[in-house]
Amino acid sequence: MIINCIIIDDEPLARKGLKEYIAEIDFLNLAGEFENAIKATELLSKGNIHLLFLDIQMPKITGLDFFKSLQMAPPVIFTTAYPQYALEGFDLNALDYLVKPISFDPKSKRVLRNTTAQRRDGCRKKRRLFFYQVGQQAGKDFFR
Repeated sequence: MIINCIIIDDEPLARKGLKEYIAEIDFLNLAGEFENAIKATELLSKGNIHLLFLDIQMPKITGLDFFKSLQMAPPVIFTTAYPQYALEGFDLNALDYLVKPISFDPKSKRVLRNTTAQRRDGCRKKRRLFFYQVGQQAGKDFFR
């Protein structure tokens, strides 16, 4: 299963780093990258994006506000330098919340593959998923 994803981040170096990680994950296809959320709306409206890598602090509109505004939002992984928004991110059913500088490990790849597959397969059952980040564990109920 190939997962079409996009990056929305105003920092060129952050986009570059995420592109490199995405290129290393065989089931991810980078369908686009954007320096602000407004520029991504046209591609998102087509409905063939399965995953967002979304920064929070950006000009014009925050990633959190942008995600809340989407009517048919794909799963999201928030990428930010601000850990204080993690609870709000998980309240929006984020798959993960990555604090910059970002590094992917094998555990992250498994969580990403499993949670995205559950969403794409139309799983409507309540799931208990765990997200790991730098030795911290946060649980979140997951609904489609």
